[in-house]
Amino acid sequence: MGSMTDSFAPTVADASLLAASNPSAEDERIDPSPTSSAPAPGRPGDRQWLRDLLLVVALAGLVMLAWQIGEEGWVRPQERLGYWVGVAGASMMLLLFLYPLRKYAGWMRRLGKVKGWFWFHLLMGVFGPWLILVHAAFRTGSLNATVALYSMAIVVGSGVVGRFLYVRLNSHVEDAVAALHAVQRRGRLAAERGEGSEGAGPSALHYAPAVEQRLRAFEARELGGEPRRLRDLRQVLLLPLQRRFALWRGLRDLRAPLAARAAAGRWSADELARRRRRAERLVDDHLQAVVQVARRQAFGRVFALWHIAHLPFIYLLVISTVVHVIAVHAY
Repeated sequence: MGSMTDSFAPTVADASLLAASNPSAEDERIDPSPTSSAPAPGRPGDRQWLRDLLLVVALAGLVMLAWQIGEEGWVRPQERLGYWVGVAGASMMLLLFLYPLRKYAGWMRRLGKVKGWFWFHLLMGVFGPWLILVHAAFRTGSLNATVALYSMAIVVGSGVVGRFLYVRLNSHVEDAVAALHAVQRRGRLAAERGEGSEGAGPSALHYAPAVEQRLRAFEARELGGEPRRLRDLRQVLLLPLQRRFALWRGLRDLRAPLAARAAAGRWSADELARRRRRAERLVDDHLQAVVQVARRQAFGRVFALWHIAHLPFIYLLVISTVVHVIAVHAY
């Protein structure tokens, strides 16, 4: 297992680049747990599905409320209240651009933390479009108003997807890298202390070369080579299931070598069970650490694609909104 660090070296640079693009990377540092593959309390992954569900329910509730306001006729676009509701919504959507300006304008980088600006961006991106929906009452009277409304819907929808990806990137790729290195070091240190073996060796699993080979192959396949879109998609969707299959095969390959060493060393049943648990935990931790690094990097590349796809609809929204405002005031 010692040689596995060499095959992993290119990913460390990738992790640093991805962490630099993570909005919260400059504000948070979370110490990785070197001995456990479970997520730390309070980090993304802990009840994250519940937070995502609550977000979707809240957005659906806001849309239903806007629909009800329109159906009751409480706000009409041609009336004074409806006009100012539209102005407020458009103003909030203009404030969305402060977030990218904060990231790229040097004079704004000292104004608060990036994470706070991101949440401001998110709130403006929710309530600004909501006010526009209330203003329009889900009705459009012209082609450019229709383009503006549907562009806004696409931008908001892609923003929700972006938020889903962001909170997963927020768990820091470099933490996953450090956790994988810790698992690798733990395997070597166990061998150097003679734990799990009868003397110092190249790794704690040196007696099971088939298992070591599987671990090296799994890591090289998931972390090595040039990134590809299909591989990113597979890692996001299927890699946890593939890890379970790799774990089952690794634990199966451990049985015969452990039984042979138990017979040669005349281990008791309790000693054999203890050493088996230690070896199985090392295999499981290593596979889980590889999966964490691979999936977080894949999420990062998917996030970059989302950002590229997000921009054209923003431009279309801005242009159609400007045309709509000019038309309203001119005619």
